[in-house]
Amino acid sequence: MKPILAAAVLVLGASPALAQAPTYHVAARFAAAGDGGWDYPQTDTTNNRLYLSRGSHVMVLDLASGAVLGDIPNTPGVHGIAIAPELGRGFASNGRDSSVTIFDLQTFATIGNVKIGGRNPDAIGYDAFTRRVFVMNGGSGTATAIDAATGTVAGMVTFGGKPEFVRSDERGTMYANVEDSSQIVAWDPRTLALKGKWSLAPCEDPTGLAIDRANHRLFSACGNGLMAIVNADNGHLIMTVPICRGTDGAAFDPATRMAFASCGDGTLSLIHQDNPDNYSAAGTVATQRGARTITLDERTHRIYLPAAEYGPTPEATAAQPRPRAPMIPGSFMVVVVQP
Repeated sequence: MKPILAAAVLVLGASPALAQAPTYHVAARFAAAGDGGWDYPQTDTTNNRLYLSRGSHVMVLDLASGAVLGDIPNTPGVHGIAIAPELGRGFASNGRDSSVTIFDLQTFATIGNVKIGGRNPDAIGYDAFTRRVFVMNGGSGTATAIDAATGTVAGMVTFGGKPEFVRSDERGTMYANVEDSSQIVAWDPRTLALKGKWSLAPCEDPTGLAIDRANHRLFSACGNGLMAIVNADNGHLIMTVPICRGTDGAAFDPATRMAFASCGDGTLSLIHQDNPDNYSAAGTVATQRGARTITLDERTHRIYLPAAEYGPTPEATAAQPRPRAPMIPGSFMVVVVQP
């Protein structure tokens, strides 16, 4: 499908530090339609593909054009996708039946299904250092480690709270946000032993997590409108930067030295790394209501944000005191932002 071009809104301050920050704009909107909501997207830059979780299936799009390339069915309650390019395998976390679907990156055919021993799997990440996949089990406060080559469960990590997004430094440490305790947890992906639990205060309800592997920095996008920047070696809070509200995703581009927080209010917050210990709020890009999750292609510096259009919010009732606006059928899209 051809992308629908759209204008962008970018607000920048006048700080001299921002002179080094690139400007960003909405370059395209890929119309993807189809049934189901969405959660985390995932890029596969080796094969030039974009994976989109759609409630009960995974859509596969071409990263450059947005053309639909295929579909992975039977992923009930899918939240996230992890990619192991050197193994030719992908992994989808299925929240409704507490399993992980393993699929072939070339054919999209299902290879197997793994019961993970934890409840409500949410985010999922691949660690190239150990060739293990880690599934964040939000309902049981654990993470399941899966051997990516064999599809067997290798063990469990216990957090004592609800884990959200997960990242690997690819040197022997994994990190996850723990939403209900406002912490980052670090652990060894080989032994599964905890290395640390670090407070993110004053950052609350952390969800999205990004990493700068070169400078050992973590970026936690938090529900109270802050991004916490943390030293990944010792958990020291370096600083916080204001971000948009309703966030559920974060990314970092090492080439442009930009961090991002995506928010359901229809904005993307930009944070510039002036140096590893100093960061500047670099403005916002207007995206689309509901565009709360994010993935980045570091080769092209393109950012992909799933979203949709919504109808009016129904009146509140005793049965539904907090009604949600209905998604307009056929309106699902991917908003593409780039410098």
